[in-house]
Amino acid sequence: MHRLQPSTWASIAVIAALIGGTALTWRMRPEVPPNVLDFVLPAIASAALLLRRRLPVAALLTTAVCTALYYPYARLDGPLLLLFLVALYNAADQGRLIAAIATGAASVLGMGIGELGETRHVDDSQFVMIGGWVVAAIAFGGVTRNRRAFQHEAEQRALDAEHTKEEEGRRRETEERLRIARELHDVLGHNISLINVQAGAALHGLKKRPEDAETALRTIKDTSKETLRQLRTTLGVLRQVDEQAPTAPADSLERLDELVKRSGLEVAVTVAGGLEGLPAQVDLAAARIIQESLTNVTRHSGTDHATLTINRSSRNIVIRVEDDGPGAVYTDGSGFGVQGMRERATALGGTLEAGPRTGAGFAVVATLPIAGLPTDTPPQRNGTARQNPTGQQDTQAQDGKR
Repeated sequence: MHRLQPSTWASIAVIAALIGGTALTWRMRPEVPPNVLDFVLPAIASAALLLRRRLPVAALLTTAVCTALYYPYARLDGPLLLLFLVALYNAADQGRLIAAIATGAASVLGMGIGELGETRHVDDSQFVMIGGWVVAAIAFGGVTRNRRAFQHEAEQRALDAEHTKEEEGRRRETEERLRIARELHDVLGHNISLINVQAGAALHGLKKRPEDAETALRTIKDTSKETLRQLRTTLGVLRQVDEQAPTAPADSLERLDELVKRSGLEVAVTVAGGLEGLPAQVDLAAARIIQESLTNVTRHSGTDHATLTINRSSRNIVIRVEDDGPGAVYTDGSGFGVQGMRERATALGGTLEAGPRTGAGFAVVATLPIAGLPTDTPPQRNGTARQNPTGQQDTQAQDGKR
């Protein structure tokens, strides 16, 4: 069943008030017989009022003409002016403000000209009152339209803000998932790859060289223990709410010896410029990039030798990891490991290049800016070399055993 709109019910109520007012006027003035205009003009104006939402200007003009003809020529003088005022309000409320002002002004002006003759139908106070009603109807329609537009704009802004908030939440959630995936890949991928390599070595030499198998199994045991520790640390960071923060130290270039040792490779290390006092975010990113690069050497290069060169200047730190193995190219921008390293570098405003070397092998070169970031201690002068735990310098000329 079709339901009437509130505006239609309002029009019906106004028409009912007109009919009631006209009937009351007729009863109060029985000596005045009505003519045909007392019925035709209110009927036309009422029909126009019912169409005011769809045809606001046409309804306004129709009621204005009916009202202009009604009072001079009809006899009952019912409240037909009420329909004209409602049509004025409706036109202004629907944005037809110029039409409402023009029609209202023309009506008041026409009424004023009509009262210039010898016979007057309204006195001065009634004329001012009717003019005030016309102005009030137009003004009220404009106010309600502006108020509705303001409410709509406020609601739209609230919806846009909510949409923006949801988009920002989804973006942050996506970034957090990527960060967690990168952390888990860097933390677990390295050690699990090492476990896999050592397990293969243990199986291969179990019968022929049991002593090598025992060494490999011990490495697997130590590496798996370290993997579990790092996994607990990572999961502790993810789920800590009321719990205390994990106290296990994060990877750092200050523990470069330990980081290289965990790779299981023979790495020739050269450090120029010192590693102390790096900004925390640069220190962690550099350690993760070295760890992932050595992991890729273990997985794909087909060699157990690698070269690590670190150069620190006042503006940046450059990390180069190279191998000369015969393995296949393990990245061309598609690997998750290289992608994660590149994301770490670009997040700090740096760069990372990875690709095959001329002849054989693979190289990863990362440049991380440190200029303008706070450091704990001033860097060492360029040209100094890092010493390993035995007190000897690590250079590319050495055999790389750690």
